[in-house]
Amino acid sequence: MGKGFEDLQVWQKAKDLAVLIYKITSEEKIAKDFSLRDQMRRSAISIASNIAEGDERDTDNESVRFFFIAKGSLAELRTQLRIALEVNYLDKDEFAKIDQDCSEIGKMLGGLIKHRSGNRL
Repeated sequence: MGKGFEDLQVWQKAKDLAVLIYKITSEEKIAKDFSLRDQMRRSAISIASNIAEGDERDTDNESVRFFFIAKGSLAELRTQLRIALEVNYLDKDEFAKIDQDCSEIGKMLGGLIKHRSGNRL
């Protein structure tokens, strides 16, 4: 028997991204910027959490609503990552790797939304 949302590859990637964000925001440069650090953590956690909550909902319409919230949180995180890059909290290689992960998660979320919407979108 499956584990529900834990079987979703997009949830696994989003959870891994949240763990990575926690590690990165523990590093000295970002750790001192409490506001940005906390916002990045909240956004990253929100992505995986909303995927999980959406998958556990009773209807596809409810699920899709939470998947869209996850996409919004992903956009927030990408914005915060760009800011962290531009204030030199992240180097270009670190940013590029994380941004690629975010892009992949976004595409996967788009596919999940399309699937759960019955391809109505």
